[in-house]
Amino acid sequence: MGNTVNDRELILEILLAVTRDGEYSHIALRNVLENYQYLDKSERAFITRVTEGTLERMIELDYIINQFSKTKVNKMKPVIRTIIRSAVYQLKYMDSVPDSAVCNEAVKLAGKRGFSGLKGFVNGVLRNISRNLDSVKYPDKSDTVKWLSVMYSMPEWIITEWLKNYDCEMVEKMLQAFLAERPTTIRCNLSQISRDELAEELKKEGVKVRLCDTVDSALFISGYDYLGALKSFRAGHFQVQDISSMEVAEWADPKEDEYIIDVCAAPGGKSLHLADKLTGKGHVEARDLTPYKVDLIRDNIARIGIDNIEAVCQDATVYDEASEKKADILIADLPCSGLGVLGKKTDLKYKMNPDTQEELVHLQREILSVVHRYVKSGGKLLYSTCTIHRAENQENAAWFAEQYPEFELVRERQFLPGVDDSDGFYIAEFVRK
Repeated sequence: MGNTVNDRELILEILLAVTRDGEYSHIALRNVLENYQYLDKSERAFITRVTEGTLERMIELDYIINQFSKTKVNKMKPVIRTIIRSAVYQLKYMDSVPDSAVCNEAVKLAGKRGFSGLKGFVNGVLRNISRNLDSVKYPDKSDTVKWLSVMYSMPEWIITEWLKNYDCEMVEKMLQAFLAERPTTIRCNLSQISRDELAEELKKEGVKVRLCDTVDSALFISGYDYLGALKSFRAGHFQVQDISSMEVAEWADPKEDEYIIDVCAAPGGKSLHLADKLTGKGHVEARDLTPYKVDLIRDNIARIGIDNIEAVCQDATVYDEASEKKADILIADLPCSGLGVLGKKTDLKYKMNPDTQEELVHLQREILSVVHRYVKSGGKLLYSTCTIHRAENQENAAWFAEQYPEFELVRERQFLPGVDDSDGFYIAEFVRK
């Protein structure tokens, strides 16, 4: 590797931004990779692997460190804790990096960051772990919650919650899916190019491509460096979007000339999918709360080049009289705990807690109580979340059906990672009688 110390410094900065400063991991990683696009593909891959892996496995890494360090993880200085965590990830999960190199680079990095006095501590802990990795004592499997938590680095409260609704085998299957390496899912913009044509275009760009059996506009891609380097992406031929998210537009099944409102649309994947399915007719109004989010939607609209869609800044909790009974289809993909997308946004499992989750349940109900008024008689309301939490999903759908009997629950589905070829996701379709 060309400049290993620099790579590890970048990794340290990303991890500190996430674990110390509260930044979202996908944003922190993306910002660094965009700023260092000149790095070799192998270096960028190394930075991504160590960053994402350290965050994915953080509970297990801390469990290991605490067995071999007299100073426990939560008592360490943030920089030292982060250096040791990422080093232990490399020791355990990256055979391509020699143990001696991992330890030496960690010690150098500690000194470079002003902790020369702790270089001996870092070296001692890592050498001890390196020698004894095969003798780590994991929790007994009979303690189901603790065992699953450490083995799959998932907070215990989430494990406990899922075990109320799924058996241990099912929960473990979901946890395995979150940690598994998965291709990127993309949706072909059929108004511009056919899926087969896009697949050939991507292959010519050196991308590995696999067709999706369940959605006719979807592809799985891998082996590329970054999206911005792909001519097909810059040309607007596809959008990154999960299969389960695509299902919202598939369920909505818009007809020509219909008016669609998406009340929490950023970054615009579902809105753009619906606009694409309208084949240039009808109209999609993609709304979100802040100018920043609306700009994200506009950027994607500009790249895709579809003109039957507009982005609007509108607070979904505030009633908009002009929208009363205006929508043939209303998309309510609402703010949620995000526990269905932990394979992509790993750090959400550390940021979320039961109290915040409960607040989100009430926010979802608040928004639904406002936006349902925008649906025409005979129109559809699609409620969706990217989580695996009954209170946000099935229980909220039941609450809505009870509160607003003019809406009939037509169908609902909980997508599960490890079962479906998708994220954890929930969709409920209502029709206004």
